[in-house]
Amino acid sequence: MSEQQPESHGPDDLDHRLDEFDQIVAEESERDPDLAVIEAGSRTLRALAGPPQGDAVPAHPTDPEVARALLEVEQELATRWGETKLEPSVSRIAALMDVLGEPQRAYPSVHVTGTNGKTSTARMIECLLNAFELRTGRYTSPHVQSVTERISLDGAPISAERFVETYHDIKPYVEMVDAAEEYRLSFFEVLTGMAYAAFADAPVDAAVVEVGMGGTWDATNVIDGSVAVVTPISLDHTDRLGSTPGEIAGEKGGVIKQGATVILAQQPVDAAQVLLKKAVEVDATVAREGMEFGVVSREVAVGGQQLTLRGVGGEYDGIFLPLYGAHMARNAAVALAAVEAFFGIGQEHARALDVETVRKAFASVTSPGRMEVVRRSPTVVLDAAHNPAGAAATAEAVTESFGFSRLVGVVAASEGKDVRGVLEAFEPIFAEVVVTENSSHRSMGADELAGVAVEVFGADRVQVEPRLDDALEAAITLAEEEAEYGGAGVLVTGSVITVGEARLLMKRG
Repeated sequence: MSEQQPESHGPDDLDHRLDEFDQIVAEESERDPDLAVIEAGSRTLRALAGPPQGDAVPAHPTDPEVARALLEVEQELATRWGETKLEPSVSRIAALMDVLGEPQRAYPSVHVTGTNGKTSTARMIECLLNAFELRTGRYTSPHVQSVTERISLDGAPISAERFVETYHDIKPYVEMVDAAEEYRLSFFEVLTGMAYAAFADAPVDAAVVEVGMGGTWDATNVIDGSVAVVTPISLDHTDRLGSTPGEIAGEKGGVIKQGATVILAQQPVDAAQVLLKKAVEVDATVAREGMEFGVVSREVAVGGQQLTLRGVGGEYDGIFLPLYGAHMARNAAVALAAVEAFFGIGQEHARALDVETVRKAFASVTSPGRMEVVRRSPTVVLDAAHNPAGAAATAEAVTESFGFSRLVGVVAASEGKDVRGVLEAFEPIFAEVVVTENSSHRSMGADELAGVAVEVFGADRVQVEPRLDDALEAAITLAEEEAEYGGAGVLVTGSVITVGEARLLMKRG
């Protein structure tokens, strides 16, 4: 497969760039030498190579053979335990890593857990590391449209061809472990093995890894994350993780390794106590949002927000983040602190990162399906909020950033979620809500969801459309009523699957 070649530069231009490199290093000679070289290299090499390329969400393969091969892999993976059926153990993934030669130890890792904001934070960490010219691998879940999104290299999802190749490379070892263990490797465990193998094969300089669920027994937890990130913890997956934030924190704190640096977003008191106790037990260093780092100021801006962030190494002003909401600003502060920790700032180094590089990194951040505008007139926003805390953050962000005169919700949720809590968070901002279903077998039926919605909104504000495409059309029609075309909007939410399917229907895929 051919790749686009970077713009060529002549010998004179290269000499000029090298002279510029030496000059920048000389100017920063009072700083730590290694950090000065990293930052100077980022500014000169980026000028040669340009920004990372690649779509945030990959399109369906156009080559019929590749499409067929990818479908076959997905069908094979679908025969395994799904992500909602778990056996709390890392024994199987550890066995797979052993027969693969421990690929997850070939690179340092940033391990991201929490309840809300994990994927957005991971993507921001990835952008920052890329900006400092580190080759990255990112593993996140679930996917919005294509399973290949879960494994990214250099800021872009791996190709369908590479995804298929990676699966077939590790398949014999997967079958070997299947034969030896009581239970076969699950869908998520196989994907995790594929990600770690792909990162080692690339090879990457750093991996950014999001847990699937929990932490202690999550399949990702065979890495030695030198930096552990815990985004805000709230109630979700209570049947598996615990019924209070403190109990859930006990599971998520399992990603904190001996001697690691822990970046803690603001947490409920009981969750913070559990996480800090775990850090003390393993002699980990802790940086806390609101104490060692945080958001100094923020202003709503066209297409996002303007921020001043305080990191563990200093203050960073003039940062444009093309994402909406206070929660995204806090995610940015967490991501910045994580990257500072990765580079040793706050411990080995007393200086801050290059602010211009940080600005360019944040300006390039995308987070598909998270407060994402996919249409104008009327504006259609997609957000994957699926628990009450996430829904409350989204409601606040929509109100602040858009100021709709009339907002219609489209909601499809999964069975087992706190659907009432999600709907109650959105009730103050939705003029009407259209309840529907997505294609997942775990989707709550539209009629069942409508029963809850009527109790929250009243019957006159609820419309039922079992098909998602019909629900979108109905919501857009409602938003355009009463001559409010210019100030109307639609928010599609309830689950990642709902958002992904809506994204395809809105011709963004």
